[in-house]
Formats: sequence, C-alpha cells, structure tokens
Amino acid sequence: MGLQFKKPIKALLAGVIMLSLMLGVFPISEKKAEAAGGSDAVINLSAKYQEIKGFGGMNHPSWAGDLTAGQRETAFGNNTNQLGFSVLRIFIDSDSRNWYKEVPTAKAAIAKGAIVFATPWNPPANLLETFNHNGDTKAKRLRHDKYAEYAAHINNFVMFMKNNGVNLYAVSMANEPDYGHDWTWWNASEIVTFLKYYAGSINCRLIAPESFSYNKNIMDPILNDSKALSNVDIVGTHLYGTPYSNFAWPLFQQKGAGKQLWMTEVYYPNSDQNSADRWPEALGVSEHIHNAMVNNLQTYVWWYIRRSYSPMKEDGTISKRGYCMAQYSKFVRPGYKRVMATEKPNQGVYVSAYTGDGKAVIVAVNKSSSSISQKFTVNGQNIGTVDRYRTASNENLAKTSNLALTDNGFWAYLPANSVSTFVCTLKSSSSVNTNPTTLANGWYCIKNPASGKYLQVTGNKGAAGQNVEAGAKSSALGQKWYFRKLDNGYCTLSSALGDYMLDVSGAGTSDNTNIGIYHAYSGDAQQFKLKTTSKAGQFGIMTKVTNDKSGLHLRVVDNTNVVQNAYWEGTNQVWQFEPTN
Repeated sequence: MGLQFKKPIKALLAGVIMLSLMLGVFPISEKKAEAAGGSDAVINLSAKYQEIKGFGGMNHPSWAGDLTAGQRETAFGNNTNQLGFSVLRIFIDSDSRNWYKEVPTAKAAIAKGAIVFATPWNPPANLLETFNHNGDTKAKRLRHDKYAEYAAHINNFVMFMKNNGVNLYAVSMANEPDYGHDWTWWNASEIVTFLKYYAGSINCRLIAPESFSYNKNIMDPILNDSKALSNVDIVGTHLYGTPYSNFAWPLFQQKGAGKQLWMTEVYYPNSDQNSADRWPEALGVSEHIHNAMVNNLQTYVWWYIRRSYSPMKEDGTISKRGYCMAQYSKFVRPGYKRVMATEKPNQGVYVSAYTGDGKAVIVAVNKSSSSISQKFTVNGQNIGTVDRYRTASNENLAKTSNLALTDNGFWAYLPANSVSTFVCTLKSSSSVNTNPTTLANGWYCIKNPASGKYLQVTGNKGAAGQNVEAGAKSSALGQKWYFRKLDNGYCTLSSALGDYMLDVSGAGTSDNTNIGIYHAYSGDAQQFKLKTTSKAGQFGIMTKVTNDKSGLHLRVVDNTNVVQNAYWEGTNQVWQFEPTN
C-alpha cells in the first residue's frame, strides 16, 4: 500500500445516516414459502475455536488529525449510534517529540474498556541506512548494529505512554516490512535475528512484524525458529489484496500454540474518496470480517477510524461500512469464542457464530441478490430469546425483538444484500457468571447480594484517590466497572468515569485499608483475583498486595464504605458480576 493512501484527505462528506428501529413485542415468525432451498445453519456451542480479542481501528493524529471527544465516544462506546470498538491502534513516531499526540484518544479508548497497541513505521533517523533494494538505491533499513538501540526506542515509547496514563496491551516490531517503499524494509532473516536476540528486552507484549498482505514467506520463518517465536506474543498481519483462499494458515495452527493471531490493518474493498456509504459495496466489509474470523484471526482492525472510506465519516457520523462492521463489534465482545457453524448454508449466505456472557451471537451475511428465509438451529444449550439487528440498503442496525423459536432454533428472513446479527440468550446461563475463569472481559455492575448494594465511586466523581463505597443500584457511570483478565491470573477493574482503576489505597496490606480509585497503571494495588465461594455466582475479590489473603469488604457498621480485610467468605465479602453496557 502506497503512502498516498495514508495522507490526510481534506474533503468532508455530507449527509447523515439515520438509524431506523423495528421494535417487536410478540414473537415474530419469519418462515416464508421461498425458504425451501439450501440447508439449515447449524450452530454447535460445544465446539469452540479462537478467543475474539476485539474489533477496532487506527487513530493517527499526525497524518489525519485526532478524533474529537465526541468521535471517541462514537468509536468506543457501545450504546445506540456507537460502534462498540474494543481495539485501538496508534502510531510510534520515529521522533519522540511527537509521542504526546497519541495520548488523548488512547486514554479515552482505555476508559471505555478498549485495548491499545502501537506500531512503528520507521526507526529514528540516526539508526537507519540506505541500501539497494531491487534497483531502489534509496531504500531504507535498520542498521544491523543498531538493533539494541531500536528495541530501546520501542521501550521508551511504552514507558512514555505508561507515564501518561496509557498501559499498552502490545507493541509491534514493524509496519509492513514487506512493503517498505515509503518506510523501512525488513527481510525474513533480519526479522528472525531481531526477534531472537533483541526483542526479549521489550517490556510489553510483542507483535511480530505486520505483513502487508499476509505474506507467509516472511512469517513462516518466525514459526520455524523456536527462539524467535518465544519472544513473540502476537503474530500480526494486514490483508491488503489477500485472496480469501490465502486467509488460512495451517503452520500457525500447528506451531502457534499460546500465541495470538491478529489482523491489524486493512480497508476493504478500496479507499476511494467518499466511498463509505456505497451500497451494496459496503456489505463487502461484513463478508471480509466473516472470512477473517472463520480463519481463526482474533482481531479485525480498520485503517483510519475516521475517513471518507471508513467506519466513521469525516463529519463524525457512522457510515454504511461502519454499520456493517458494527454488526460484529457491538455484539461479539472481547473474550467471546467462535463456535462451529454451517458457514455457507445457502448460495451467497455466510454464517459465523460466537458465545460468551450467556449468549450465542450469530452473524449472517446475505451477499446474494435474492432474499432468503434461513433456518438456524442451535445445539449445545437451550435458547431463551432471540433479538435481531440488521443492516441493509434502507436499514442501519435495525432491531427486531423476540423472533419465534421452534425446535431450539428459529427462521429468519435475510433480505438481499444484507447482514443480520442474532443475539440469543441461553436458558442454562443466568445474568450472573458462576465461573471466574470464564468471566468475559467487559462492563459489569458489581453487587453485594447480602445488602443488595453495588460497588460505586463516591459522588460519581472520577478523581485520583476518590473513595469507593456501596450504594443502591443506579445508572450512574460510577457503578460501571470494566473487568479485564490479565495473563498472570489476576484482573483489573476500570471505572467508567475515566482513566481510573479500582485501587487499594497506598498499596496497603493491613485490615481496613480503604478501597478507592486511582490513575490506571495496573500495579499490584490495582490487581485482584476472583475466588469462588459456596454460593454459585458469588466471588470474593482478593487483593494481590496481600497475596490473596484479604479481599474487598463491605463494612457492616454502615453497609456503605468498602475496605480491605482478611477474608473468611462473610456475606459482606462476596460479590456478583452483572453484565452491563
């Protein structure tokens, strides 16, 4: 991809897409006479595949201008007229004087529960040299004696962001090393050398170089070198020009155990100016995501979040491409797992399915020019209710509630050139998760069942050191906590009030140490472990600073303030997690 695709476009796109709602009250039967062709789409919830890490896009203030506060809400919020993005990609500038530009949107994304990762295009200029690359005598590469300094440069960015309130989930080694026409080239040997001998010094999860078009020639050598692979946490790729037949990667399935596989950049099918609302062209985005997911990719990250060909148009409104992406991002949440599904039950129909939070989520793309009535059958758990959200030529995430159930399945009408998401509640699961190991990353209200009160920030005020207490249930942001599992078995609980986490005050270890919120840095005082109790769905919230000996404790004297105390599974020490938006 040439640099011309990554320069700011000044033209603004006029027009606003109106969200239409189709609200149903009674179960709706959708079986039609034309349903005879094809086969059932069978979903098997017991056959699970990759964990979904999320959907999102790139913010690049230096090239395209920063997102506004309102646009950040649209991108990373998950309410009406919001995209529900849970992944943000940012830029590691070769000049550290520009790093500050990445902070505001990254902090806002994290406050909404998103993960943030960063990618460098070039090393600092003093680490580069020119060489002859297929006749181009001005091609750039990292000097072979500067690998250690380059690793230090990446580390410095990680620390800069952390010191400014952004804990990066991961950093990449390089952007598109196989397409260095406008940035830095890397060959397979250089990549493996850096990973083997220098990448281990980087203090963050590391993404192996993000190929331009899923080029296995530069990626296979990483998998075939155990030492290089040991320093990689995530294998990333872009999908520019990659045919669907090349989306599968058998070698990764064979040798990539314990590693994540991410799609970290694409626009599809083109970057034509003002193309975001073309229909049915925009539906290709949903088909493209489908093919990425069924081939075991765990993220889907668009190029610029806001662009005239992107999920968000230049005026900040969601585009048709955005609605097609939101059919996944709003409902297939981080921590969900893809499950077995009949991928092509009818000509032109593509189905994928996911489960998490007591739900089955089915996405069906009808790329054909004919309407189809499709039967869906769910095996593995019983369905309670089914809601549908649909985007078509004249619909944008239009909701229909309460589709009629039959034989643990349902019929659904798929208009020509449309994408539908079916959110199925499962009867055997409740709104309260009973197993801390399967609790999905996401937003929760945290209740003490004995008192009926919820963990909340006093005064609903986001400020470092603000107290945490328990109060009657409300819709206040101060009662919403983003649960994120860490690789070490602990979790963090981020407040919806901003870039703050639940925190043991002063990292104290004694009884009656106060619990509050503090700037997010994910230290031991902000790490907790859920402990199962004798009552299903109720957990002790143990503190890492006490080596899990103490936990969150609602003071009996007033049933209001929350402190840290030695744990004995008292009724004032157990909590349950209720999913929320």
